[in-house]
Amino acid sequence: MIGPQDIQVLFGDLLDQIQDRDLAAKVIAAWVDACDRGGWRTLEQLAEMPYTLLADTMGISFPEHVSAVTYGAMGLAQAQLKYFKVVPYEIDLDALIAGGILHDLGKLVEIEPNGQGGYRKSHNGRCMRHPISGTVIAAQHGLPPGILNMIANHASEGVGQPQRVETVLIHQADYATFNPMVMKSKGQLITERDA
Repeated sequence: MIGPQDIQVLFGDLLDQIQDRDLAAKVIAAWVDACDRGGWRTLEQLAEMPYTLLADTMGISFPEHVSAVTYGAMGLAQAQLKYFKVVPYEIDLDALIAGGILHDLGKLVEIEPNGQGGYRKSHNGRCMRHPISGTVIAAQHGLPPGILNMIANHASEGVGQPQRVETVLIHQADYATFNPMVMKSKGQLITERDA
């Protein structure tokens, strides 16, 4: 069974940057619960789990995607904090990191092994997409509404909806890692070799 120490192994470098230790503990608890609900028992299983079923992920695992999105959102925030003379809104870095780690939490119950070496949508995943299931799980662990906004609205469900600035940053970082993979799978990603 995946426990808190395993989540620390996966995301310790990010979790350690969250100043609010109660918030970090809730993030860990939500991850442990989602792994249990989804039937994920080992870190090795998570290392094999694709982060999307919509494209060939070319070996990029779900935990790698979560880390890349979180660091990408942090980079966008840090660029604004460094280069804007006046930042016209507050960026809560604790919330941003927590929301980044949790943004795809629902995929742990949306994706399952298909019994033939691949993966498929689970029954839960067919009933509700990961932004919804992830929001439900996070809410059950006492994550605050602002973080729930990041989970619920980071994907297409959030288009046109009120969002925190942190939600916008996570959305952009998520699509920056997702869109090139889909484009590559469809032969639409232009590279220098195409010149």
